[in-house]
Amino acid sequence: MKKILCLIIGFSLVALAVMPAQAFMMKSLSITLDQSGNADMDLQYDLSFFEQSAVFFKIADPAGELQSAFNSGSAEPVTVTGATSSSAQVHVPSFADMTIVNGKTTMTTPSVSFERAEQVLNNYWFASFVTPDFSPGLTTITFPDGYKELFNDRLTIPSVTHRISS
Repeated sequence: MKKILCLIIGFSLVALAVMPAQAFMMKSLSITLDQSGNADMDLQYDLSFFEQSAVFFKIADPAGELQSAFNSGSAEPVTVTGATSSSAQVHVPSFADMTIVNGKTTMTTPSVSFERAEQVLNNYWFASFVTPDFSPGLTTITFPDGYKELFNDRLTIPSVTHRISS
């Protein structure tokens, strides 16, 4: 029995050693705007086994990291409303700028870039062992009138301007 356990552990270690190193992969980002320009964001992502372990053992805190990242680019405090090992929900007040001309409201979202996340990761000692993908496979921006803008595999999401229809 002891030999079988040693063999299983040995094969497991060999499998881990030869597995390609995977890391964070952003699957989708949904940004839903309300009438005041606030945004509710839903991020769906995959974590590697090691990253999931870090979350499980409380070595890493995705909710805290997301809150810090969004707070650094926001004039008002950002709230992480939920975070798991595969998703996060964030509320960003005053995300979109609003202008009203002749009774017509126009909303403009800021550009959103994930380049800094890649730069930060590259500073860690394990950076050469992982291949993160911070560009969401699909980004959807939904305005209060139902209008949607879609972007595929973009590391930087451009600013979007839309006149709200009544």
